[in-house]
Amino acid sequence: MPVKVPQKVYSGIEAVRKSGKTNMLDRNAVQVLCSDMGYYEAVTWLEDNQREYASGIFVGFEVQEDK
Repeated sequence: MPVKVPQKVYSGIEAVRKSGKTNMLDRNAVQVLCSDMGYYEAVTWLEDNQREYASGIFVGFEVQEDK
């Protein structure tokens, strides 16, 4: 089951992935690239949700539905 994340977080992670500038397992580099690209919500989420990010690398990410 994919890890559910807010839209802005998903957008940041996807932007870094599509850029091909780092190995997605390198969370610190992903954070730096998210920051460089202006995805500040993703930077904060990555810092606060390290286990969820690691899990999402293997099972995928999905935008969480607004309630």
